Amino acid sequence: MANIQSLPILLKELRLGAMSKAWEALAREAIEAQWEPELYLAHLCELETAHRHENRLKRLLKDSKLPTGKQLHQYQFNEVEGVTHLQMKQKIAQLDWLRKGHNILLFGASGLGKTHLACAIGYGLIEQSTRVKFTTSIAITQQLQREKEVYGLEDALTKLDKYELLILDDIGYVKRTDNESQVLFELIAHRYEKGSMLITSNQAFSEWDSIFGDNMMTVAAIDRLVHHASIYQITGESYRKKQAMKMKDQNRPT
Repeated sequence: MANIQSLPILLKELRLGAMSKAWEALAREAIEAQWEPELYLAHLCELETAHRHENRLKRLLKDSKLPTGKQLHQYQFNEVEGVTHLQMKQKIAQLDWLRKGHNILLFGASGLGKTHLACAIGYGLIEQSTRVKFTTSIAITQQLQREKEVYGLEDALTKLDKYELLILDDIGYVKRTDNESQVLFELIAHRYEKGSMLITSNQAFSEWDSIFGDNMMTVAAIDRLVHHASIYQITGESYRKKQAMKMKDQNRPT
């Protein structure tokens, strides 16, 4: 027969950590406030659910490898054209595009915050328990190339399927070699219509022949990416340039 003394052991066995820590204090509060038993249980369940949700978000955030300090509210939309706060907010709030395997492509010169926007979308999606993976395009192609050398490319691509969004930053810096361009194309083809990608680039599509091995591969890669994609061309003056000029003005002798 169950008894109160065994409750901590039972909660531990059931892996109800938040309940295990809170049940005694909450029980005293319930007695003083004369709660119904169902209300007491509901409070305990809420604590456990919130605790598990918080831990899940921590795991997702750690696994994502997203750079820190790049939230949506920190981006200065008034300094650029081609993208709005509402558009990015909708991508975070409305997840149909993810479920359908659609893509986001962010184009623009260096210093306009493409990486910042990509990460901000990633952070927003993680808050909704979405699996996100951030990587530079160079890093992922080099990783996949190593896997291909040991005949593990297919397994490596399959492992990436667990991420609902794969963020590839700076695709324009991938070197045009047969090995790197081939594995990049295979990644794009593998995720086509089943896994979303967010890609940033400072090169227009017309310049992507410098990334892939030949024109046919370039056309095929672009075709797969844009078939179901939201494309944003960001224009404006480089943030880094403006910050450098501001620092120069501040340090100028008076």
